[in-house]
Amino acid sequence: MPPKIIKRRLGDVLLEQELITEEQLQECVNIQRTSGQSLATILVKKQYLNEEDLVVTLSEQLGIPHIRVANYKIPKEVLAEVPESLARQYTMLPVSLTGDVMTLAMSDPLNIMALDDLRMITKHEIEPVVAVESELVDAIKRHYGQGASDQVYNSIIGDDSTGMEVVEEQNEQHDIDTMASDAEDAPVIRMVNLILKNALDTGASDLHIEPFEKAVRLRYRVDGVCEEQKGIPKTMQNAITSRLKIMSNLDISETRLPQDGRFRIRFQGREIDFRISFLPCYYGEKVVMRILDKGNLTLDLDTLGFEAQPMQAFKDALKLPYGMLLVTGPTGSGKTTTLYSALHKLNKIETNVITVEDPVEYELYGINQVQCKPQIGMNFAAALRSILRQDPDIVMIGEIRDLETADIAVKAALTGHLVLSTLHTNDASSVYTRMIDMGIEPFLVQSSVVLAAAQRLLRRNCKYCMEPIKVPQDVLDRIQYKGQPDGAEPQFVRVKGCSKCNNTGYKGRLAVIEAMPNYPQLQSLIQGHASSMEIKETAIKCGMKTLRQNSLAAAGRGTTTIEEVLRVSAAD
Repeated sequence: MPPKIIKRRLGDVLLEQELITEEQLQECVNIQRTSGQSLATILVKKQYLNEEDLVVTLSEQLGIPHIRVANYKIPKEVLAEVPESLARQYTMLPVSLTGDVMTLAMSDPLNIMALDDLRMITKHEIEPVVAVESELVDAIKRHYGQGASDQVYNSIIGDDSTGMEVVEEQNEQHDIDTMASDAEDAPVIRMVNLILKNALDTGASDLHIEPFEKAVRLRYRVDGVCEEQKGIPKTMQNAITSRLKIMSNLDISETRLPQDGRFRIRFQGREIDFRISFLPCYYGEKVVMRILDKGNLTLDLDTLGFEAQPMQAFKDALKLPYGMLLVTGPTGSGKTTTLYSALHKLNKIETNVITVEDPVEYELYGINQVQCKPQIGMNFAAALRSILRQDPDIVMIGEIRDLETADIAVKAALTGHLVLSTLHTNDASSVYTRMIDMGIEPFLVQSSVVLAAAQRLLRRNCKYCMEPIKVPQDVLDRIQYKGQPDGAEPQFVRVKGCSKCNNTGYKGRLAVIEAMPNYPQLQSLIQGHASSMEIKETAIKCGMKTLRQNSLAAAGRGTTTIEEVLRVSAAD
C-alpha cells in the first residue's frame, strides 16, 4: 500500500526541524511568488540549506525512502507514463511501475498538486520517494532529452560566451511533428477522455477549456450555468488542444485562425456527437465543445412540460397545411429541441420533410437533413431554393438570419408549405416587428406567420433539498403572480443545495414557452406597423399566457423557484 502523504507544507517541516529560520522562509516565499521557482530550489540557491540535508529531513519526517537517481536506468515504457512537460514542471521522474503502483522520484514529495495531477493522468497509485533536485534535473534531461527551453537558450548564446546576439522572437512557429506526437501520448489521450467522461457524467451541455497566463480553466455548463472544475496542467494545454483537433480532423498547425469541427465518441453503449470550436486568445486557443447526446434528446412534445395554453396553440399550428411557425429565444434555450420534437410528430410516411441546418445537430431517421456549407456558397438561402424543388411538405430552417432567407421562407409558407424556423428576438410579439424590420412587407408577415413563440429553460428544483415556503402577498403582487391556471393553491418552494445537486439546488431543466397564435385581432395591428408592446397587449386579451405567467405557474407547482423565474423572464 503506497504511503499516505500528510498534507503539510515544506516550510513548516523545515521550521519544525530548525533547519531554517522564520525570516529565511519568508524571504524565500516572497521570491517564490514572483519567480515561480520551487521553495526547495530557492532555499538551496540562497545556501540556507544543502540538498542532502533537505532530502534526509523529508525522508525521515515523512517516513518515505530517499534514492539517488544519478545512475538509474529507467525503461522507456515507464517514462512514457509521465509527459515530459509534467516531469520538468514538477521536477519528478518515474522510477518503476509495479502492477498499478508507480514509484516516483520527487524533489518535493509534499507537492500534493503534482501527485493529484499525475494520479489523474496515469490512473496509477503514486508512491513518492525523495531525490536530490540537481540529480533529478540531470536525470530528466538524460532520459527525456534536452528541453526546448535549453535549446532556445543555446541557440541564442551560440559558442561565443563573451558576446550577445539579439534574435527575433518567433512566437508563431510550431514543430508540427512534436505537436502531433505529444497529442498521441497515452497520458494526453487519458486526460482528454477523462475530461469528456466527467462532462457526460455531470450532464453538461457545453465544455469550456480556457487558457490564462499560468493556468488553464475547465468549466462545464450544467443546467444552463457554468461550473468550474479542477484545472488542467498548463504544460498539457497545447497537447490537449492538438489532441482535440486530431479527433475533429482539423489542422493542428493552424493556431492563428478560428476553427470549427465535430467528432463522435461511443460512451456506455451510445454514440455522442461533440461540436467543437477553437478560438485563438492571448494565452492560447480557447476550446468550446457543445455536447449533442441523442440519448438525452426528448422528441415528444407532451413531455417538454409546456403549460396548457401554449401546448394547445403549438399543436393547433402543427395541424395546419401551410404557414410559418417561428420559435425565438437566446442561444441554448432549447429552440432546436422543440422544433425537432415538432418534426418528430409530423414525420409520417405520407409527408416529405426536409431540413436545412448549420450545423445538423441531431440525425433524425426519415427526415432529409441538409448541412449548410457557407464556405462554398451553400448558405441557408441557397439550400432553401434547392430543397423547395424537392417537393417538400414540411421545411425546417435552422435559423432565419437575413432578408434573403426570410423572403424565401415567407414565399414557401404562402405556397402550400409548412415552414418551421427560429429567430432571435426577446419575446413572441417581437417576431412580427423583427420580420418587418428585416424588409418583409407587413401584409406578407401577417399572412404567413401562423404562430410566434418565445422559449426559455428553467432549472428544475432538486427533489432532495427543496422545502415549502410561504410567499407574502406583496411579493406575489410585485412579481405579477395571478394564481394557478387551474385555480389550485400554489405550492412555492425554496432550495438549499445538497450533494445530489452539487449544492446548486437544481437538477435538470424545464422548457417554458410563450405561444402567440395569429389571432384575427392582431392582423390590422401587424399591417399598421404597430409596436411589439401593442401586439403583446392585444394577444394577452385574446388569451395568450406570457413567459412570466407560464414560468410562475411552474413555480406555483413547486417545479422551480421564484428566483429562477425572475432570472429568465422579464416582467409583462
